[in-house]
Amino acid sequence: MKNAGGGSIINMSSIYGIVGASDLPPYHASKGAVRLMSKNDALLYAKDNIRVNSVHPGFIWTPLVEQLAEDSPEGVAAFRKHLDSRHPIGHVGEPDDIAYGVLYLASEESKFVTGSELVIDGGYTAQ
Repeated sequence: MKNAGGGSIINMSSIYGIVGASDLPPYHASKGAVRLMSKNDALLYAKDNIRVNSVHPGFIWTPLVEQLAEDSPEGVAAFRKHLDSRHPIGHVGEPDDIAYGVLYLASEESKFVTGSELVIDGGYTAQ
């Protein structure tokens, strides 16, 4: 990127890089580390016209989450309903919701954005 005259680094974190939870400490700690590393790198590489940001998805209906739903004792529909209820917007996200945020950060439309967190979580962390 230095040789190309700049670029955009987008690090994937999680809402749990912004807020805590009472499970999986290593996961939450690593996502918080990604957030802080992105800020540090934004300062480090700004002189090279390289922007660095992090993306913080909420619950996204991916094959992994769907498998968790299938494995849950309450069944897929109840699992999904519970996850949907945790988001003020009323539903979990879809992979495209995150992809469009990444597309923005990779584009020139975000040329003044560096060291930021893009939280895409249906309002989860606003509670």
